[in-house]
Amino acid sequence: MIKVSDTAKKKIIDLMTDDGFDAANAYVRVGVKSGGCSGLSYDLKFDKTKGDDDKIFVDNDIQIAVEKKSFLYLAGTILEFSGGLNGKGFVFNNPNASRTCGCGESFSL
Repeated sequence: MIKVSDTAKKKIIDLMTDDGFDAANAYVRVGVKSGGCSGLSYDLKFDKTKGDDDKIFVDNDIQIAVEKKSFLYLAGTILEFSGGLNGKGFVFNNPNASRTCGCGESFSL
């Protein structure tokens, strides 16, 4: 399961609305792809459709779609949003990552 913090929920709903998505019917698609300075990087986008290979989770009233191959890397992750002086954006607190880069956008196992 992937969890969504309260601050991330608010930002997700705001961004979905700005992009013409309805948070009640759309998904936050979370994935992992090759790349980044640590080997794997996070991929986050909005989607209106569910794929055949997707695992669907609902946390904090946010629907999350994760492809099965990415789920192995993301199980137990908490999606947060940081708006502090060190940068602004979504932060993945991933218990499976053994190493992350300084910006937090990539990781390795």
